[in-house]
Amino acid sequence: MDICREFGARIIQHEYINSAKQKNWAAPQCSHEWVLQIDADETLEEGLKEEILKSVLLAGEDTYAFRMPRKNFVLGVWSKQAGLYPDHQTRLFRRDQGKWIEREVHAHVLVAGKIETLKGNILHQGMPHLTNQLRNLDRYTRYEADELKKNNKKFHWSRLFIFPFLVFLHRYLWQQGWRDGWRGLFICTYLAVYAFFMYAKLWEMEELGLEQSPK
Repeated sequence: MDICREFGARIIQHEYINSAKQKNWAAPQCSHEWVLQIDADETLEEGLKEEILKSVLLAGEDTYAFRMPRKNFVLGVWSKQAGLYPDHQTRLFRRDQGKWIEREVHAHVLVAGKIETLKGNILHQGMPHLTNQLRNLDRYTRYEADELKKNNKKFHWSRLFIFPFLVFLHRYLWQQGWRDGWRGLFICTYLAVYAFFMYAKLWEMEELGLEQSPK
């Protein structure tokens, strides 16, 4: 925080419940009309800053937000297949018009007006190494299971065994994850395992009579 203050940033704090609630609280605290949201493991591609500034100046009154493609890096290499690109993200929006959907994890911004598309990419270093990704697997699948429970979704064995297999086939064959070599195999397998544990944790909650997945 000291580094942020050195650059003139205003530091505010709020009790963390989940990502969507935190962002919906934070956005109205911003002092400018337009808000750009990026995560800690994301940066802007060279030239995107200038494109954003120009687009905001020229935006019509009916334009409420801009989306931009995102390059996802898997173990240091940009992965283009398996549905990982262009992976458009709506991250630039008018402060008073955008709101994150109330979701436990992977919430996105909703606006009631036109969304335009920028050309520059967000660079996402979301999978720098396997250890980091395995930690995320436990945490994110817990959030996903809590979201399913919140929406009154019921466990079924087909979701535990058939659905993950279909996820792998869809990502690896239909979305051509195989073209990214062993990284493609890794990401497609990871997404299938992600689906497996998401429903396994929903089963656990139902089996133990829990309202939330155990931490």
